[in-house]
Amino acid sequence: MSPTLLRPLAAAVVLCTTAFLSPSYAQKAMGDADKSAIEQIMRDYLMAHPEVIIDAVNAFRERQEAAQAETQRQALASKREDLFNNPASPVAGNPQGDVTLVEFFDYQCGYCKGVHADRRKLIESDGKLRFVYKEFPILGPASVTAARAALAARKQGKYIELHNALMENRGQLDDDKVLRIAGSVGLDLERLKKDMQAPEIEETLEKNLRLAQELNIGGTPAFVVGDQVVPGALDLDRLKMLVAGQRNG
Repeated sequence: MSPTLLRPLAAAVVLCTTAFLSPSYAQKAMGDADKSAIEQIMRDYLMAHPEVIIDAVNAFRERQEAAQAETQRQALASKREDLFNNPASPVAGNPQGDVTLVEFFDYQCGYCKGVHADRRKLIESDGKLRFVYKEFPILGPASVTAARAALAARKQGKYIELHNALMENRGQLDDDKVLRIAGSVGLDLERLKKDMQAPEIEETLEKNLRLAQELNIGGTPAFVVGDQVVPGALDLDRLKMLVAGQRNG
């Protein structure tokens, strides 16, 4: 854009913005004829160079993404203990592993179910991996019931068994189905139902929700490793790459 065109366009943007924010000031700054002329200059230029609009939109998007990434980075730094070492979050794999991988999931999420088998293979095959489960029930009341049941199953030493059975279930869940699945893995259902109402389970779910919001996690599954939040259904190879990148970094 030549300086000759840039100056009137910049003036037009400033004056039109000022007019929007303060009509009385705009009236003092320019008359109707001046305003019409400036608007015509802007229109003519944008019609001749529509790529300017695309460039502006792209620049705005890039600034938004950079701001979100910085907010996420700060949240990861300030919430590391809650994310990686909260005793209320179940752990699988090697408790003293050199890499910790966290997953936010929902038992009614088809994508979570799709990555479940690969995630199990990763935990079983990598003897140095520590895996943290973050119950994140966002797909309805049955998801909440399933998350409560899974967390309550820890008191009977059967979190992993119930977690796997719920993930491997096909079809929608409801409260009765959650309990039938729990019974199928050997849980005492009367004790389980009582434990599901424990205040600490509600507290854990609320903390997970707040943590996900602070990390800008809006869906499932989402994985966290090191200083990265990686949303989406990752296959075994991509999961291995994430872990290897953290281990070798």
